[in-house]
Amino acid sequence: MIIILFDGFCNLCHSTVLFLIKHDRNCHLHFVAQQSEAGKNTMLQNGILDENKSVILIKNGSLFYKSDAVIEIAKIVTGWPRIFKYVGIFPKFLRDGVYDLVAKYRYTLFGKRNTCMVPSPNHREKFL
Repeated sequence: MIIILFDGFCNLCHSTVLFLIKHDRNCHLHFVAQQSEAGKNTMLQNGILDENKSVILIKNGSLFYKSDAVIEIAKIVTGWPRIFKYVGIFPKFLRDGVYDLVAKYRYTLFGKRNTCMVPSPNHREKFL
């Protein structure tokens, strides 16, 4: 199972999850908000400390953070979003620098939810 841990209060993250569901035509991805009980348990089981500033991908027992997670996700989805796998040609410090900048201002730019994301009934099977 491939799991994406995301910030359940972040509007950008919410939109990104819906976007990924649309482009995960092979149904490989599963999602869990870091703030949910399932998210906290998943993080604990995988030795992940509080990481609310980063998307985390768990794939085949390996953990991927920040831009590395984005690249791995791009390798899994279908359609034009696969182009993001080529972000790997840039040095990690540059990729993660851009990632950190967006993460730092994500609530300011995109807003913050008052409650954690709740999946719609037709997407519920994609969430832990």
